[in-house]
Amino acid sequence: MVGESPYQKIYPGLHFLQYEYLNCINIKFKPTVSTTEAFNKVAAVFKKLDPSAPFDYKFADQELAKKFTNEERIGKLATFFAILAIFISCLGLFGLASFVAEQRTKEIGIRKVLGASVTNLWGLLSKDFVFLVIISCFISAPIAYYFMNDWVQKYEYHTDISWWVFIASGAGALVITLLTVSFQAIKAAFMNPVKSLKTE
Repeated sequence: MVGESPYQKIYPGLHFLQYEYLNCINIKFKPTVSTTEAFNKVAAVFKKLDPSAPFDYKFADQELAKKFTNEERIGKLATFFAILAIFISCLGLFGLASFVAEQRTKEIGIRKVLGASVTNLWGLLSKDFVFLVIISCFISAPIAYYFMNDWVQKYEYHTDISWWVFIASGAGALVITLLTVSFQAIKAAFMNPVKSLKTE
């Protein structure tokens, strides 16, 4: 039923008309007829049968959507704060990558002199960050599953949480990490080794 809670089971119901106290009519429009055209025809019939009564109407899909207003609000807030958290994390990663590249400038110079390629140096600077992200995914995935599963269990009718959601999230975190770190890693890899070793 439209007025019931989304957390409850839908129980069997019986609908019948009491013509003495008729105050609500459910009407289903044909899919082939536009809503505006069908609505105008219904309004004309209603005004013809009872001109003094106000023609008040509601759409079933909109009434049903009102039950999930809080969930939509929470979803929008969660999306906003997730994007904000990702942005702040990227800033932190960028700063940490810059610090690591600065600390290992002489090491990178020596490796370049000994024949290391840009790809090898990029992998050298990126692997530690990738390792940390993988560890964080293994720690956060069970916790996220526990809370998400607890949330969906509140609904009588709900979907199961698929395993691929966590794999996709982990892959997204890895891609964001690599994109953030790669700028400093590649910049350090292309640096002239003479400049980094001239003080030695």
